[in-house]
Amino acid sequence: MKKYSNLLLRVSSVFALAGAAIGGHMAGSGDYAFRPIHAHILVVGWLTMFAWAVYYRLFQPKSRILAGLHVYSAIIGVVGLTVGMALYNFKPAFLPATVETGLYIGGGAVLLISFILFCILTFTQGNED
Repeated sequence: MKKYSNLLLRVSSVFALAGAAIGGHMAGSGDYAFRPIHAHILVVGWLTMFAWAVYYRLFQPKSRILAGLHVYSAIIGVVGLTVGMALYNFKPAFLPATVETGLYIGGGAVLLISFILFCILTFTQGNED
């Protein structure tokens, strides 16, 4: 599980850096158009991924398959949600609206699945005290 912990920790650090950069940009420019994206990057990208990294460092889930599904769905979901949210909000002309919306909704749905998998993991984990 240390592999999953390290992976989630690295992903969370990338989101922390992105969130800090966006926050700095908003503060410097006085333009808060990125506020919802900034918040999601920090909450699900940095804080949630970091918390899950700590979980995998402290606990040994019984199911490696379930743990793997959780970790990879979390990463796919948080990237899809935040990128989709940014594209949906800024509507670049080169991208069809269906792609923006699909990433946004699909990423959010996959992230929700990862939260469900995490909940299952916490109730079925090993190392009971």
